[in-house]
Amino acid sequence: MRVPLESVQTELEVRKSKFLAFAMPCSSLTEAKHMVNTLKAEHPGANHVVHAAVVGEHGDEFSYSDDREPKNTAGRPALEVLKGSGITNVAIYIVRYFGGTLLGTGGLVKAYGESAKNVLEIIRTEELIEKCNFSITTSYNLYEPIKKLLIEANATIVDEQFATDVVIEGTLAITEKDQISSGITELSNGRDQVIFTE
Repeated sequence: MRVPLESVQTELEVRKSKFLAFAMPCSSLTEAKHMVNTLKAEHPGANHVVHAAVVGEHGDEFSYSDDREPKNTAGRPALEVLKGSGITNVAIYIVRYFGGTLLGTGGLVKAYGESAKNVLEIIRTEELIEKCNFSITTSYNLYEPIKKLLIEANATIVDEQFATDVVIEGTLAITEKDQISSGITELSNGRDQVIFTE
């Protein structure tokens, strides 16, 4: 499974109806549903805000909504495209501005499915890797070498606090835990330790 690295947007016009498609990282189905309300507030003139979301390590939790479009003509086709993409922890939102011409059920399925396909084609993703959080407290003179070690391990640094000591917090792949632990013990002659949390 892959996970998204960014939020992206595309636009499709079908017989004067505009379909704005958004794909974004999403960690829970509750979060996916909350975003629908945000988009409705951002697009007050839109007729429909349809969503489809897939989350979970195996991409086995999902939700979708047709948002008053005929049953299974909007969220369902978007969800099918999403399920076939191999991407998880992602939500697609399709905002429709009605152009005055009815598209019929076949036309709707095609338009929503195509919108989902277009937006997924441009999103950058990475392999889903199990990660853990870390916290390191170190001295100023070891800050640079420790930071270099973390960058080499592809760690993501979330926060740095500079007080009496330096505290570095972030996330990294669980497979890098042992290497970081031993690297920091070696650099600090056993003075500094890494605290890992799931």
